[in-house]
Amino acid sequence: MQYISTRGQAPKLSFEEAMLSGLALDGGLYVPESWPQLSADVIRSFAGQPYEEVAYTVMRPFVGETFTDVAFREIIAKAYSAFAHEARCPMVQLAPNHWLLELFHGPTLAFKDVAMQLIGQMFETALGRAGKRVTIVGATSGDTGSAAIEAFRGLDAVDVFILYPHNRVSEVQRRQMTTPAEANVHALAVDGDFDDCQARLKDMFNDHTFREEVSLAGVNSINWARVLAQVVYFFTSAAALGAPDRKVSFTVPTGNFGDIFAGYVAKRMGLPIEQLVIATNQNDILHRTVATGAHKKQGVQPSISPSMDIQVSSNFERLLFDIYDREGAAVSALMDELKSGGFVLSQGALEKLRAEFSSGRCSEDDTLAEITAMRKRTGEVLCPHSAVGVFVAEAERSLDVPMVTLATAHPAKFPDAVEKATGLRPDLPQHMSDLYERAERMTRAPNDLGALQQIIRERRS
Repeated sequence: MQYISTRGQAPKLSFEEAMLSGLALDGGLYVPESWPQLSADVIRSFAGQPYEEVAYTVMRPFVGETFTDVAFREIIAKAYSAFAHEARCPMVQLAPNHWLLELFHGPTLAFKDVAMQLIGQMFETALGRAGKRVTIVGATSGDTGSAAIEAFRGLDAVDVFILYPHNRVSEVQRRQMTTPAEANVHALAVDGDFDDCQARLKDMFNDHTFREEVSLAGVNSINWARVLAQVVYFFTSAAALGAPDRKVSFTVPTGNFGDIFAGYVAKRMGLPIEQLVIATNQNDILHRTVATGAHKKQGVQPSISPSMDIQVSSNFERLLFDIYDREGAAVSALMDELKSGGFVLSQGALEKLRAEFSSGRCSEDDTLAEITAMRKRTGEVLCPHSAVGVFVAEAERSLDVPMVTLATAHPAKFPDAVEKATGLRPDLPQHMSDLYERAERMTRAPNDLGALQQIIRERRS
């Protein structure tokens, strides 16, 4: 299996090279040269299997010769050993034919752990084997940063720098990034929004001199390994509900498009998905794109679901590559237009987009109302991001096809919003119960590429 850039001007890479590189040299994102196929019998066999076994089968075709079978099984086992639920990603029923897929049982209480714990083990194995050291830089709207720090803290071969928007994440998210004491992790509070953090991250990758100087690597969902790990839970949940003999639909609260793109990958691999529903908060560029074909930025509005406060959805580029028939030049032209504010999809591309995805939007008031209503009806307490997904799913689901909504974070990560909606302030799990008492360590930084690069140069080991 080789990997190609969405912009068509970078060399093909192996899985290991693509994983350690992150962003392609031409500014594009790596995708597999082709989509591996899983037979109906293989998908059928997933029902009742341990999560780790399904993960091995789904991901094995993508990793090539990077890891031996034995090593890859060990990596997967280590990655999920710290999850608090034996099923890793369990489901609960909300209503007739509506299920909630809980993705928050990892160490930092968010779906990012499912991928980041795996990437931490893969990086450690690959770097140790090669005797290399890398500088990981990540941008986060809240959850990626804490998951990356948790996965890489204390590792000898890695320095980790996380850029997050100052005063635009929840207190729990911030403290998860600023309280680790290990010398190899650094939280940088950037004066700007998430799109600014993500833009500076991409600027660093596109500065090839700096990239080589610090051995830059990325763990945002620009890294293909992140998306790959998220494909697995689409298979486990669908198989539990009867796939491949029964179609299943998914609603995904998303800002950066990585989680729902993982569902698209599962469908390309043979999973019979009826609907992939994009759920957005008031920062609804993806919903507007599906509705109108115009992908145009309108500025980021802070919300109670801050991990979705995004206007530049990086992984949408991977989908564009497919719906423009894998023409790198076309994707590159669209990305140039996006820098100036946005672009309009061709009619053919829009038809392909709508054939694969539907979408919905949830306001701030509706988010709070959904948290309130769901607790009254079912006893389930939703984080605001999960509530966005459930609200949109309720409008899209049918009684003929099971709908699975992805619950992306534990409600205790967003206690203010949950308390406002329910009067209940959710407690943190035992392993995190002293989070508010731990000393914080962070650096305030301007939204300036040169200043950020200098901080990284000075502080990496």
